Amino acid sequence: MSGAAPAIEVRDLRKDFGRFQAVKGVSFDVAGGEIVGFLGPNGAGKTTTIKMITGLLKITSGTVRVEGLDIREHAAAAKKKMGYMSQKFSLYPLLTALENIDFFGGISGLSLEERRRHAARIREEVPQAVLRQKVLDIPPGIRQKVAMFVCLMPDPGIILLDEPTSGVDPEARRLFWNDIYGLKTRGKTLLVSTHNLDEAEYCDRILILHNGELIAAGEPDELLRRHGKADIEELFKDAIHDHGQN
Repeated sequence: MSGAAPAIEVRDLRKDFGRFQAVKGVSFDVAGGEIVGFLGPNGAGKTTTIKMITGLLKITSGTVRVEGLDIREHAAAAKKKMGYMSQKFSLYPLLTALENIDFFGGISGLSLEERRRHAARIREEVPQAVLRQKVLDIPPGIRQKVAMFVCLMPDPGIILLDEPTSGVDPEARRLFWNDIYGLKTRGKTLLVSTHNLDEAEYCDRILILHNGELIAAGEPDELLRRHGKADIEELFKDAIHDHGQN
């Protein structure tokens, strides 16, 4: 990582739901222009952390800064710098893909002309007949492609993707990561959560979260060397096991 200020800075981030601690003092940075993979089993706290970064969930304690802006003090300005694709709700299932594009483009502040231009662009990648179907009826891989397209319409510099390849086939996952690489080459910063361990190899760095705590962080190859592991799956399983014994 360079000496430049991080695109995302998280310090001692905590989230309590009553007596349950979902996130327990997590700290990390995401440098501008890098892909960081957020790994962890279901329930590890990945989604909760991402929602606090985006300002969608109230922070119990700790700080989040987006390009130097505190998310609590400058929420509106910080949110404009980010695009967010949620794990479950990204598109309205009873609207068509084109209707979703028009709707989300409108609430993002895009003009009618800009929304029409975006609709024309996605027609180059997805057949018109599919775009006119209700999202509920579109295959998962194409549905995620549309959701990503919607996320990117305002052209954010920082993109947070919460398990974007969940439920899609291997070929669709590969194509999706091709798109992520394309965003990186355009200078975008990406934080991508996943429980697909093979996706770690696509990332510049990985963060492993378990039971609301950050238990490992670093470049994939460097982590394997440091811990003497053969692959990410072995590293992940042993890190989770060792953390569970503490």
